[in-house]
Amino acid sequence: MLKINQNRLWNRLMTMAEIGGTPKGGVCRVALSEEDKRGRDLFIEWCTAAGCTVEVDPMGNIFARRAGIDPNLPAVMIGSHLDSQPTGGKFDGVYGVLAGLEVIECLNDHNVKTKHPIEIVSWTNEEGARFAPAMIGSGVFAGTFSLDYAYSRTDKEGKTLGEELVKIGYQGTAPLGQRAYKATFEIHIEQGPILEAEEKSVGIVTGVQGIHWYDLILTGKETHAGPSPMSYRVDPVKAAIPVLQQVYQLAETYAPHARVTIGYLDASPGVKNTVPGQLKISLDLRHPDADILEQMDSDLKSIIAEVSEHTTVQSELEDIWYSPPVAFDPNCITAVQAAVDQLQIPAMQMVSGAGHDAVYLAGYAPTSMIFIPCEDGLSHNELENAFPEDVEAGTNVLLHATLSMAEQLE
Repeated sequence: MLKINQNRLWNRLMTMAEIGGTPKGGVCRVALSEEDKRGRDLFIEWCTAAGCTVEVDPMGNIFARRAGIDPNLPAVMIGSHLDSQPTGGKFDGVYGVLAGLEVIECLNDHNVKTKHPIEIVSWTNEEGARFAPAMIGSGVFAGTFSLDYAYSRTDKEGKTLGEELVKIGYQGTAPLGQRAYKATFEIHIEQGPILEAEEKSVGIVTGVQGIHWYDLILTGKETHAGPSPMSYRVDPVKAAIPVLQQVYQLAETYAPHARVTIGYLDASPGVKNTVPGQLKISLDLRHPDADILEQMDSDLKSIIAEVSEHTTVQSELEDIWYSPPVAFDPNCITAVQAAVDQLQIPAMQMVSGAGHDAVYLAGYAPTSMIFIPCEDGLSHNELENAFPEDVEAGTNVLLHATLSMAEQLE
């Protein structure tokens, strides 16, 4: 049975990790930085050596194609991203890109021909760490964002995405979004603890959780901490306590798939001896079922409405962002499941709790994902780690799922 070259893939992962490597063993290769450029250059060098034709579109998305027998047929796409968090790890994103390259290298080694072309993609600015929002390269490709909108995004220094794309030499000219695909696969570390806890080497990803972000602003009245008795205060922090308890209760009410996260609490003016005049709280609600996520939204608004009814604190809930749940293509999922069965790899079906480029691709072409475990569920962390045997197992599943869709020729 056809198998990938695990040593070649692992060595390339470690070589790429040297670009932007950090003292703690992680990676800092943020989008459109000099380190990102060096990573892109190396990837293209490897792809060219593997016989691929390489194109870059105006968003800086890189496409490396291995020809099929019939060039008029839609390709099978494999890919992810090369950019990282400022304190990221060696596997997030880059594994999906280099696993795609290893699939092509394996086919070359064994002189395997496919009816459909196979294409690797590296998307621009998936992380969103420098230019928000995240996943903007795939989003522009799939028509979710306009190119002008993407170019206008700025970093903390006021530099625009468009300017920085030109600066590193990756504003390409290939037609934007005018590419046909029979199927697309993205392989990724899980970024969570489930596969490791269940002792599974592969996750067959059936979809992505819906995500709803909010900012809750509670406004009271600033006053001196000492002279002001408790009964006279209009304290937004005190008003927040029962709200936070009820918000966390939503996760239990809609368990086991519901997720509730309070990412930050910002009290203003933020002085030890002053009762805050305002408290800003971020809220992140997630669920893979759109109807349940809508019910969680309704429950949240009811909880917030009670604040003004029972206190003199004013409340305002700002709806920041909504990403609906995504169901992946049944045929792509079946191809992954068949590969798992063929290779006899311990696996389980699961839903992704994080957003990926596959979210936008799913609205453009038939799509699914493959997960492998990461140690202790750590990601977006310099200590992020995946084990060679899992990297190999996942890539072999990717290889055979791709071959089934690209129609291997005997």
